[in-house]
Amino acid sequence: MPLFKRKTFPLAELPNDLEPHELVYQVRFTEEIFRGYDEYLNRINLYRQRVWMCKVSGKTNLTYEEALLSEERATEKVHQFPKELMEPALQIIQYSMLSLKDLSDMVAEKLQERLYVGAEIYGRKDDDMYPCIVSKIIEDDVGKIEYEVAWLDKNKEVIETSVINREDVIQKKLPFSRKFLKSFIRESTYRSAPWVLHDKLAQSYGISKNVPENLRSKVSFKDGLLVCNKRRKNGEEAKHDLENCKRKKVDGSGTESNIVEEGDEPVEEPIKYPIDDQLVQPDADDPVFTDRPSPSRDFNVPMECVGDLLMVWDFCSSFGRLLHLWPFSLEDFENAICHKKGNLVLLVETHSALLRLLIKDNGEYFSAVRERNRKLKITLITWTEFLCDFLEMINIPELCAYVATIKRGHYGLLDAHAKLGIFQELVNHALETNIVREKLDKFVEQRQALGATRREEALEEARKKRKEKERLRAESDVDQVMDLESKGSASENGNHIRQNGDIVKKRNGEIRSSRQDSASEKSASKQVDAAPKKMARKQKVEVKVPTANGNGKDLSEKEALERSRDDRKEVVGQSSKERRREYYEREIEKRFIRTNSLGKDRNHNRYWWFQRDGRIFVESSDSKQWGYYSSKEELYLLTGSLNCKGERERALKKQLEKFISRICLEIEKRSKDLAQRVALEEAVLRRSSRVRAPPRKNPANAFLEYVNKWKED
Repeated sequence: MPLFKRKTFPLAELPNDLEPHELVYQVRFTEEIFRGYDEYLNRINLYRQRVWMCKVSGKTNLTYEEALLSEERATEKVHQFPKELMEPALQIIQYSMLSLKDLSDMVAEKLQERLYVGAEIYGRKDDDMYPCIVSKIIEDDVGKIEYEVAWLDKNKEVIETSVINREDVIQKKLPFSRKFLKSFIRESTYRSAPWVLHDKLAQSYGISKNVPENLRSKVSFKDGLLVCNKRRKNGEEAKHDLENCKRKKVDGSGTESNIVEEGDEPVEEPIKYPIDDQLVQPDADDPVFTDRPSPSRDFNVPMECVGDLLMVWDFCSSFGRLLHLWPFSLEDFENAICHKKGNLVLLVETHSALLRLLIKDNGEYFSAVRERNRKLKITLITWTEFLCDFLEMINIPELCAYVATIKRGHYGLLDAHAKLGIFQELVNHALETNIVREKLDKFVEQRQALGATRREEALEEARKKRKEKERLRAESDVDQVMDLESKGSASENGNHIRQNGDIVKKRNGEIRSSRQDSASEKSASKQVDAAPKKMARKQKVEVKVPTANGNGKDLSEKEALERSRDDRKEVVGQSSKERRREYYEREIEKRFIRTNSLGKDRNHNRYWWFQRDGRIFVESSDSKQWGYYSSKEELYLLTGSLNCKGERERALKKQLEKFISRICLEIEKRSKDLAQRVALEEAVLRRSSRVRAPPRKNPANAFLEYVNKWKED
């Protein structure tokens, strides 16, 4: 049972008077049952917090379910403890007052000295040490112990047996670690200090349950379990404890969680978001969520074929260069799949490109074609023969049923399900070819190199920032020192002035003749008047020096210019960083590996965005229903309907906000193409019969006029 704050956590009791038809909430891993949703939600949130501890291994910061799994694994390990060492180990553990670390060290030390049948040791033989196994322990009447051992060779096979003394034995390390011993001690006992074994375990190995004399006054049994006796305190101790408790409460250190008694349920903590989306409930503090729009479902192919359609089109578009296949839109591919009048060039070229890739791989399909003595060149006439060879090779009954129709030249009459089934098998086999795998490995290496370069640039940028901060800090320290020196020099100048005044006064205070007195008074007055003038001149010079420069500009203007230059550099630096980041993202996206979904919503519906199509596709949780959003308004409504308190919708919203600008560009491009198509269709309908100019091509029929510009010669 996982521990909460190092104490056993009691499970909720079964509600009374439950009826068979009553709907309740049950916790999956504890099988607790709750009538109210709030109680169930609070208990689930508590179990999902990382406050639980594995009782066996002592691991902390686990969720309740992780702690349960850790206990199961640790218990399985503990059961591997050698049976021969079980009794002596339990004898040491029973009623021990040592700490867990000291107890495990003591058990390991005692067991290291003890040999048992089956123990692998080193024995002395012919003045050398050889590996052997203890096969029998021999003890005579005197108490002397000898060991019958089986000597092993390099392959650990028994060569011979002999009897050796204890002095000729060197034991290997124990087959378990100190960590394993700690788990064993925790699993074998139900309390610590003193450590007490479980009753069944002690009884099965004959371990005495009698309490030692030194512990009888300190412990007692209550409901079959050993508990420590609480010593009653006298009046002064109780008063002192009460004052300490009050002081703790005033300081805020004595929180309610620190004084939870054993067996009491913990105080319910506030919910920490994000949590599972299904557990999120409306709250008064929630923002106003928009109504999620219903996705469009007007596909030309059957609903169960939409997933295969997207998969095949995405593969052909992503690996077009490798397949030598000119890219085409998803709508053109969908229209071509549904078209039944003849064999369209778009489908013929797509089949031919995939079949050529299989032939180049020199694999199973290449051998099948060579057995039929066919020329390896696939043309618009022979492509059906190569396709039939492929269907016969994979030997899938559902697809082999269409071979006769294809051989008669009526491939176009096949339904969308059959065409996409054939395409799906072709793509699956293409992905297994060495050509595609080597390409993917190359892309993976290039993506890793780009990522490493981006990280190095980020580290270099961080180093530059640190150096700049250190430089600015050093400059500020120098400025402070200069300010202190300037203040010191100013104070020294003031002292000089005061000293000069003191000299004058002293001279005036001397006893001289009248002439000398008058002369001295005049000279003193001149000195006193001249001193401040000199200081004023010095101050003027000092003030003028920083403002005077070659250009005759003020210091404030210069600082403004420097600041503007620094701001410009900072803006340029930021823009260059953005450009570099965008460059790396583009280069990584060019190395296509696979298309991942944007995420899932509350109901586990997946959202897909393909870079070559402007729509957001929605796949239901059971993959049976598909839909799409094709306008910016729907995209904004979808983003505004996601609740960030849920784990799935939080991640989905983050991905949508990351790609929203690019998605909007693709949507605008697609809407322009649709508007142009509608305008051309209307122009064709309104075209006068008197106009002799040829009609413009209708974009809706672009799939009929597809040309593979990357076709191999």
